Amino acid sequence: MRVLVTGGAGFIGSHLVDALVARGDDVVVLDDLSTGSRNNLHPGATFVEGSIADEDAARAAVEGCELVFHEAAHKAVLRSVEQPLTTDTANTHGTLTMLKAALDAGVRRFVHASSSSVYGGADLVPTPESAPLLPRSPYAVTKLAAEHYCRVFAELYGLQTVALRYFNVYGPRQRPDALYAAVIPLFIDALLNGRDPLVHGDGLQSRDFTYIADVVAANRRAAVADAASASGHVYNVAAGREWTLLDILRVLGAQLGIEPHPQFSEPRAGDVRHSRADASAAARDLDFRATVGLEDGLRMTVDWLRSLG
Repeated sequence: MRVLVTGGAGFIGSHLVDALVARGDDVVVLDDLSTGSRNNLHPGATFVEGSIADEDAARAAVEGCELVFHEAAHKAVLRSVEQPLTTDTANTHGTLTMLKAALDAGVRRFVHASSSSVYGGADLVPTPESAPLLPRSPYAVTKLAAEHYCRVFAELYGLQTVALRYFNVYGPRQRPDALYAAVIPLFIDALLNGRDPLVHGDGLQSRDFTYIADVVAANRRAAVADAASASGHVYNVAAGREWTLLDILRVLGAQLGIEPHPQFSEPRAGDVRHSRADASAAARDLDFRATVGLEDGLRMTVDWLRSLG
């Protein structure tokens, strides 16, 4: 099967490409390398360098594909606060461009990477997909708009779409030296190099951290789920457990034999206080359940970062 992965040189996309190539798929990667890395590209995949917001690049990449995994996006909340227009171009216009290209190319199913940020800090925790949506950053707004476009393309044009709301994905290839690096690689990098980790806020804000292998598994399940129950719908993808940032430091400290001494700073604009998923809908419709516990996931992430030297 010929498959397109947008953002296939990035953190999540490259892991997905690896899994698809391993099962024998003919994989095409579309990536502009603005945040992705050539080092992440699988040698067995066909690489198309270009932007998801470019109609010509989108059409060229999706030609002949049966399935699209749309992972490409400007992902950082802080970046969207600083650069709302470029975030919207990539995440909203880029998703619409890819949907139209997929429709025109006769793609069977379009699996879209969305985000838990669309909830905006829901009052109901754990949070089901039916909870009220109140995005609190430009990034979250773009992800919600893209979800609506996916639903409309399913209802109006008959393109099968499934949107997955990721909850705080982490794991190997998530680099601490990225411009808008995520908290787990930043914590690990600080501890490995004898620095005090920086915590924005009081460290008691909590997240539902989800290991990368589980996210790959959710995408693969979304690609084959029954269209009658899944197409046009959105699903939480998460471990279903809540951990504070101080919890993460405690676990990492125990694994590394280090006592962390966090330095606290002001909370970041656009961040929510607590986030935890009700992932029962994905279990029901996609037959997906996260299997990697936090301690194991952190250990594998530490091992990868150590291997960088």
